[in-house]
Amino acid sequence: MTTSKGKIKALCAAEKKGIQKRPVQNAEVREDFGIVGDAHAGPGDRQLSLLTDKSIDDVRRNGLTIEPGAFGENIIISGGAFDSLKIDDRVLIGESVILKLTGFGKKCHDRCYIFETAGVCAMADKGIFARVIRGGQISVGDSIEVLND
Repeated sequence: MTTSKGKIKALCAAEKKGIQKRPVQNAEVREDFGIVGDAHAGPGDRQLSLLTDKSIDDVRRNGLTIEPGAFGENIIISGGAFDSLKIDDRVLIGESVILKLTGFGKKCHDRCYIFETAGVCAMADKGIFARVIRGGQISVGDSIEVLND
């Protein structure tokens, strides 16, 4: 049973840590790893990071121009009601990729330009982290559905 459905508005990756992620049109997502070619991929519970476009728009209201990937997010979700997600929820992306949600928000180690300017960081406050249960190909525009067991 589906509780919410949206789509990928932007997909981002970076080949090294510490730089802003760049938009890509599609990506290979590997089971128990993350996006192939993304510096944050690997074992653990933060293989992928997601933000809703609503969370980013909240920061834009402070007058900032923010490009996809600015918060280090891999996926920006558009549409759907993703405000009531819980740890262990499963998310289907496209026809095959399944994520298990593992956490929300994160502690920022350095105060980035966006935090210093806007006074908030969308990833720290609204970031969604996940582990890849089943891999596959994903693309901008693919559907994202929250699944109930």
